[in-house]
Amino acid sequence: MQQRHENRKTYFQELAATSELHFLPYIRRFTSVTPQSRILEIGCGEGGNLLPFACLGCRVTGIDLSENRIRQARQFFQEEGIPATFIASDIFQITHLEEAFDIVLIHDVIEHISGKQRFLEHIKCFLAPGGILFISFPAWQMPFGGHQQICRNRCVSRLPFIHLLPAGAYSGLLHRFGESQARIKELLDIRECRTSIELFEKLLCTSRYRILHKQFWFINPHYEQKFHLKPRKLPRLISSIPHLRNYFCTSCFYLIQL
Repeated sequence: MQQRHENRKTYFQELAATSELHFLPYIRRFTSVTPQSRILEIGCGEGGNLLPFACLGCRVTGIDLSENRIRQARQFFQEEGIPATFIASDIFQITHLEEAFDIVLIHDVIEHISGKQRFLEHIKCFLAPGGILFISFPAWQMPFGGHQQICRNRCVSRLPFIHLLPAGAYSGLLHRFGESQARIKELLDIRECRTSIELFEKLLCTSRYRILHKQFWFINPHYEQKFHLKPRKLPRLISSIPHLRNYFCTSCFYLIQL
């Protein structure tokens, strides 16, 4: 798992495949995607999620806090020969773009944001009338909801549920396995920003968003690329049980609208 996070071109290609096979078809069930569609991704990384939309001729824009990721996104799209716009910035520093967007993608980002309510309010300014938000994230309590798979130590990176330990015990365990202070801080920050299904839906309600559709996954569709596992939806019975479902849901897909 660590190799994928270090080899960014591989990660870019895997995200592009997942987006083409799963994100794009899911969004198309509820809105048309045409060469006239304007697509924005917040927290785009190297831009892999945007590639299938760009291949359809959509006007795509990606924003990410990391200047290095944005440089890589520009490089990878240039190699593909496909136009795109990429901006390195804190999303809260952007209050206006040249156009509003028909579709806004936020994939595996919101669980890293501490001011979630502020974030959900802020991104309203980027949506065109009738525009759709696609937001996906791992439920916090799922086996690797703490993102411990990014650990350098292979043993600790494969330990499920350790992120549910009390903060002190979790930090001590990571330290004992030889993780750097920077990595421990990153993982504790993720712990602090944790996102459960119930919390997320409460935030949507407060921000007056309407849920068009939601899909909970027992086997995350991206695992098809990472581990060659067939994606599987979470059974309806478990999906309907608040709190319990978080322990089994490796990815939550939401389509929402103002």
